[in-house]
Formats: sequence, structure tokens, C-alpha cells
Amino acid sequence: MTLAPPSHDRGITTLALDSPANRNALSAALVGELTEALAGCAGDDSVRGVVLTHTGNTFCAGADLTAPPEPAAFTGLMRAILALPKPVVARVTGHVRAGGLGLLGACDISVAGAGSSFALTESRLGLAPAVISLPLLPRIDPRAAARYYLTGERFDAEEAARTGLVSIAAEDVDKALVPVLDGLRRASPQGLAASKELVTASVLESFDQYAEDLIARSAALFASDDAREGMTAFLERRDPSWVL
Repeated sequence: MTLAPPSHDRGITTLALDSPANRNALSAALVGELTEALAGCAGDDSVRGVVLTHTGNTFCAGADLTAPPEPAAFTGLMRAILALPKPVVARVTGHVRAGGLGLLGACDISVAGAGSSFALTESRLGLAPAVISLPLLPRIDPRAAARYYLTGERFDAEEAARTGLVSIAAEDVDKALVPVLDGLRRASPQGLAASKELVTASVLESFDQYAEDLIARSAALFASDDAREGMTAFLERRDPSWVL
């Protein structure tokens, strides 16, 4: 299992990515398990909202290069988070890289702790943040997107909040979550579903317009010589050949 058994507390279901050995990387297995768990939450009237969190010091390291999911499957997971008729709240107390930012961008609300860090490292591997652009670009500051897409620089929770990647940067993540989860518990299921539909409508419209093209673009990049060199260098823990 790469996903911990769900826990439930007064209408809130917590799903925890639980593969710390590979830094909760997005393997085909993890994407499948999380997609299935979200479908279960969608059909459960007792679930008012979902908290997506992690074990270990990494929320998600991006794609598992040894057992990656199909781009369409990962894209489907992000869309499932957006289309779920229950709010999804990310609780982040560790590092987030590459595709992990796509998960974060798909969530409705996100709280990140002081020890968390973020980076879009695809360009350093000969790739690009293709499919994760679907939830990210409608949400984050365009100038910040240009900087971090291109440079792969690491940034902290305060910067993530400033750019719109996360909702709240907090010293105490669980304390910051208390009013958020209390608000979800006080809302009606119909009110939550209808309100979420309003705030995700434009993102879902973009998904449906551009997903197929970005999936094809991602597949082409992964099959390229640059990507092979970048991923080999990453696994061998060396600089790729293009580093100056």
C-alpha cells in the first residue's frame, strides 16, 4: 500500500500519502489508490470534506521515475480532486516537488508549514510542468510561474502563499486548519458542492480544453534524449550533460 488507511473525524476524511521510502513519489500504484479513495469519498454521504496529507518529511516528490503513472492517469487524478463534490484540503509539513505541486494546485484549500519547501524541477530534467499546468496556471501569479517554471528554484511556504500556490503559510499547520475544517463542518453538503462548482468551473474548463494536448506534449518530452539524460543523471546523482 502507498496510501494509509483513511481516518474519519466528524465528517472529515483524511487520506495520507504513505510511501516515505520513495518520498511519496507518484507511482502508478499511488495514483490508482488515491483516485479510488477519492471516488469512495465522493459517494459517501458522511464525508463533508477531505484532508490530503502525508507521512515522512516529503508531501510528494513528483513522478516516480522507476514506476511512473500514465500521464492520462495522473491527469485524471488531478481532475478528480477538482471535480469531487467535497472540498479537498492539503495539509503540507514537508517538501513538494514537480508533480506534487499538481496535486497541491488541484486542492481547494492548502495549508503549508514553515518546514515545507517547493520546486518545479522539470526543466532541470529536460522536461516541463506540462499536465500540472492545468491546475497550477489558473491559480498562481503569472510572474512567479515564469520564474519557477524556468529556473527550478526552491521556495518556502511564505513564498508559496504569496504566489497563490497555497492558501495559508503557518507555523502550526494543525492550528491553522481548525477554523478551515470547522467551516466545512458548518456548511451544508449542497452548499459546499455548489460553492466548489463555482470556484473550480474555469479550471475544469481549461482541463477539458487542453488536457489532451498537454498529455501528448508530456509523453513526447519523456521520450526525448534530453529527458533520458536528465532522468539518468538524477538516478545516478550527477549533473546532466548540459549543466554549465
